[in-house]
Formats: sequence, structure tokens, C-alpha cells
Amino acid sequence: MARAFPKLIVLLAILSTFFNIAQSESHGFSSTLTLLGSKRLKLEKMSHLHFYFHDTIGGSNPTAIRVAEAPSTKTSPTVFGAVVMMDDPLTERPESISKLVGRAQGFYALASQSELALLMNLNFVFMEGKYNGITISILGRNAVFSDVREMPVVGGSGLFRLARGYALAKTHSFDTTTVVVEYNVYVIHY
Repeated sequence: MARAFPKLIVLLAILSTFFNIAQSESHGFSSTLTLLGSKRLKLEKMSHLHFYFHDTIGGSNPTAIRVAEAPSTKTSPTVFGAVVMMDDPLTERPESISKLVGRAQGFYALASQSELALLMNLNFVFMEGKYNGITISILGRNAVFSDVREMPVVGGSGLFRLARGYALAKTHSFDTTTVVVEYNVYVIHY
């Protein structure tokens, strides 16, 4: 036992040094954490999600409602200044009766004076399988008349905590009240 004691002291000194490095800086309300030797960082994965977004702006059961507008909105050809809050269904297929896999919750604002372009701030909230209750957050520009629009994934929750990636949006169909958009989302996560 006496011979093991010095080895134990050395081991504790090494562990103490490691933990001091791991929490190297502290400032009252924050601390810097260094992930030394973390094997988890090497386990990044990429997931591909494919679904359809149904944005209904009219009819008897709208899922997107204008909540604010600038005085010039009524005369602007791009409806510049309007803000729309949404809670849109996400489905497996483009048909509205297709299996519901989640909701798109957030808002979009008509942010261009020269073209129909949206500032999108939304969360995809999933309700299916291992993704039940998990979210992906999108924040970016959506130029509506472009064939394919790319928007950044800026975060997420649950399995998608610390997520990053991109979402590709492509208009599938539209009529006077509903726009159906196909989404392909590529998410890098741990």
C-alpha cells in the first residue's frame, strides 16, 4: 500500500492539472470550457431530412397570419414590411392529408423593396419517431421566386443540439391560399 500511495498522488496531480485546463477561465457569470481529449467531438454525423411545408394564408383555417405591416405595405409590389406568424404543418408527402411529421413555427417578414424575399426565422418542431420533440432552427433569406432557396441551420435541440447545416427549399405548388414547399435539410450534429 505504501508503494501505491506515491502513484496515487501523481495520478491525482495529473487529473487536477487536466481539470484546471478544462475550466481554464472563469468570470463571475461565465467560464471557458476546453474540450480536451473529447472523443465525442469526433463523432459528428450528418442527417438528411425531407418533408413538405404547407403555408396556408387564406381560407377558413389559415396556418399563417399577418401580425404587422408598415404603412407602405398596401402600395408596395413586394408587400415590404409585412410580418407573418406561422404554425405550418410539415408532412411526409406533398398532399395535405399526408402523414404529419412536425410543424414549422416562427415568423417571416417581407424584407425586400425590389423582389419578393423573406426573412425567415422558424423552428422545425418534429413529432415523429426518434425526432419527436426535437427542433431545428432556421434563420435566413428566402427569395421566393428562385427555383431553390438555401437557408442556414443555426441550431437545434435534443439530438440536434449544436446543429449546423443548411435547408434547401423548393416550391412544389401554390394556389390562392396555400403554398407547398419541399424541404431538404442537411444537419451536422453530434
